[in-house]
Amino acid sequence: MSQQLINHSPDLKRLRDEGYEIEVRGGYLLIHHIPFVDQNKQIQYGVLVSTLTLSSNDRTGIPDNHVIHFAGDNPCEIDGTVITAIQHINTTSVMNHQITVNRSFSNKPAAGYPNYYEKVRRYADIISAPAKYLDPSVSEKTFKLIADSSNETVFQYIDTNSSRANIDIINAKLERQKIAIIGLGGTGAYILDMVAKTPVKEIHLYDGDSFDQHNAFRSPGAASMNDLSENPRKVDYYQRQYSNMHKYIHVHDYYVKKENLQELDQMDYVFVCVDRNAARKIITDYLVSVGVAFSDVGLGVNVVDDKLTGAVRVTSATIDKNDHLPLRIFSEDSDNNDYATNIQIAELNALNAVFAILKWKKLSGIYVDLENEHHSSYSIGVSKIFNEDVTT
Repeated sequence: MSQQLINHSPDLKRLRDEGYEIEVRGGYLLIHHIPFVDQNKQIQYGVLVSTLTLSSNDRTGIPDNHVIHFAGDNPCEIDGTVITAIQHINTTSVMNHQITVNRSFSNKPAAGYPNYYEKVRRYADIISAPAKYLDPSVSEKTFKLIADSSNETVFQYIDTNSSRANIDIINAKLERQKIAIIGLGGTGAYILDMVAKTPVKEIHLYDGDSFDQHNAFRSPGAASMNDLSENPRKVDYYQRQYSNMHKYIHVHDYYVKKENLQELDQMDYVFVCVDRNAARKIITDYLVSVGVAFSDVGLGVNVVDDKLTGAVRVTSATIDKNDHLPLRIFSEDSDNNDYATNIQIAELNALNAVFAILKWKKLSGIYVDLENEHHSSYSIGVSKIFNEDVTT
């Protein structure tokens, strides 16, 4: 992917053609072998690192800022004094699990940088000039080919959003996880929409139903007439949609039952999005028995005085906290259960999914979790969130 991006981007291609040792890694552009003079008047080499803005999957856009990062000591003049004109921040930062920088520089043209060629060349010239003065044979233009690292990502295209926000290292906490989503009727589809945008290792979809016309009105995206006329299986429909972004979405065109529960043993986290309590109880009991963490979602909406009211809930459990489940997950289906109604509305399915995703990410160390709740519910009528079953 990185070589394709370089080939289709005139600015990156020009850098490579002129001999710069460039590499695209994740959402960053790296320029290796930049010569500079250190404080001891010795020639060293560092790496320039810039965030990448893409106008499409295979073409760069205009750089989003003028700042550039640097892996290496402070570049100096020929007398060993620091080049002060470009100083910005002298702090070591971990950009992602592969990239650590030691400082950043700022040199802003009046109109900004129109492309990455101009940005890289400007900083490389400033940093390397003293080294070239001391030794005219040194150069940043090595013409060295950097191997394509396109297989390193689970995404079909580069996640430039995380690199721009400098949260790659945080999102990397999810990289080794295998996720299962059981049920894609409404909330499960919205959960998939958000999980597919994370770097999890695998996503497994379980549902034995077809994607019908009513599903289109409570699912993310917009199904076409052609989609509906094909009467696709739910797992196939969603895999086709979200494989455009995530490479490793696996389909299981059947319901989770006692006979196949062992397939969940390999999962790191499971989202239980079924509408029958009997199935919910079987699945969650099994997950507790094998020590797999999960979030179970529920949506209950009723008509009262010609208006809708109700609640959405998320009940989560881990190997360390699951004693609350008997009070939250029932084994029988009852009309008196607040979550037994089958009124499904897109915004409530989406809200339910967001709560579940937030809890999963809290348990995964992405977000701060001060409440440590394992059961939360949102009441529509009073617009309040109730957190219960906390751990200390």
